[in-house]
Amino acid sequence: MLCADTLLQLELFQTLPIERIKWICDRVQPMHLKAGDILFREGDRPDGFYIQVNGITNISRMSQGVDMPIGRHDGLSFFGEIQVLSDDNVPVTLEAVNEVHLYRLSGEDFIDVLHSCREFEKLMFRIVQKRLRGLESFIQTREKMAALGTLSAGLAHELNNPAAALVRSLKDLQPAMLELQRMNLIYGQRQVDDAHTAEWLKIRDLGFEAITHPSINSLALSDREDRLLEWLEDYGVQEAWKLVEPLALGGVEPEILSSMMERWRNDSTELRDMGLRWLALSFDVMAMIGNGLNGAERISTLVQSMKSYSYMDRGAQQKVDIHEGIEDTLRLFSFKLKHGITIKRDYDRNLPQILAFGSELNQVWTNLIDNAIYELENTGSFDGSPATITIRTCHREKCLVVEIIDNGHGIDPEVKNRILEPFFTTKPMGKGSGLGLDVVRRIIENRHHGSLAIESVAGKTCFIVFLPIQDV
Repeated sequence: MLCADTLLQLELFQTLPIERIKWICDRVQPMHLKAGDILFREGDRPDGFYIQVNGITNISRMSQGVDMPIGRHDGLSFFGEIQVLSDDNVPVTLEAVNEVHLYRLSGEDFIDVLHSCREFEKLMFRIVQKRLRGLESFIQTREKMAALGTLSAGLAHELNNPAAALVRSLKDLQPAMLELQRMNLIYGQRQVDDAHTAEWLKIRDLGFEAITHPSINSLALSDREDRLLEWLEDYGVQEAWKLVEPLALGGVEPEILSSMMERWRNDSTELRDMGLRWLALSFDVMAMIGNGLNGAERISTLVQSMKSYSYMDRGAQQKVDIHEGIEDTLRLFSFKLKHGITIKRDYDRNLPQILAFGSELNQVWTNLIDNAIYELENTGSFDGSPATITIRTCHREKCLVVEIIDNGHGIDPEVKNRILEPFFTTKPMGKGSGLGLDVVRRIIENRHHGSLAIESVAGKTCFIVFLPIQDV
């Protein structure tokens, strides 16, 4: 049985008269947990105020599908007051580490005690405030880490293809260059006249230009490949199909080959078709270099976007072009946007730069765009039209305005009234902490002295960010 001396070891209960403490001892319900027992799970309804006499209980919360430990109750302690006061679902799971003895006071009895003593009430609300700040701080950090994890996964996904293309190009380039050197050496030993060599070089250079700046359509290219294949096979080139594509991309026609190869037709050495192979291999090398450069440029763009997104190597507050931040965010989300979601941009490019915390604003765009993507991925558009996110920027009075709009099913009116509350989320357990929009609101209002508005009907949900324009 719970005794008054036990409760008096806790500072909170020292504010109560002894009669009230004895009343609590008479009203509580004893409970016993074994190691591994769950007292309550995240999402359960609140069922009272708990006094833990001994043992250890772990506190955890689902985040991105992972059960994350966020604290523990060790020995004599109390908990459950926040849920009784707010009547919200329990935001954490509590599991016994070893044998735990505790007592439950019903929510009604706890409220009775709370309002019966002003000192108890004041101290309790200070404790609630401290605990909420701690939980909020932890989950906000997890939100940032989750956003970073999402973007990192996307970045890794986006880097994979250009990196693989670059590696393939470099691997293939080395033996191709060695073979070209060998061909040049053999050709040089024959002391071919300069005029003929100049013709080959001219065809090669024109081919490089055609490959670098292609202008032929696919149908015409296919027809050229057919003509080249027929000519090469008639000439007697082994594995002629290997030469067709690079020669066609280089703009080579059978008439050119007939003219250039006439003097080699009766040659009994490998020089009989080496010019053809040299030309095709030269074009292949140019294509490899082009693919490698494209891959390297794509990697450079992504890395620059990530650097710009995080505002590395810059002061915390700086002049910001919001369009750059939004575009950096979209590039890092491109892996999610490839599966049926269209981005429409309606930018006012004449908007001025504003003095802002760039990386924090990018977190705003990340959360709002990610929420829109989540909505469209899970419910689709309202009327069956293509899933679309529209991003609009404009100027209203002394504010710069950013609107992020999706054509999903809209926000339920009851949900809309609570959507900015800390810890409130419409996502399944473990998918959202309920702090994403609270973080957005705090960044906009507290850090940038702006405001956030939400408009939602079926087929259109619009988050509107107002950022004041300063003289910069």
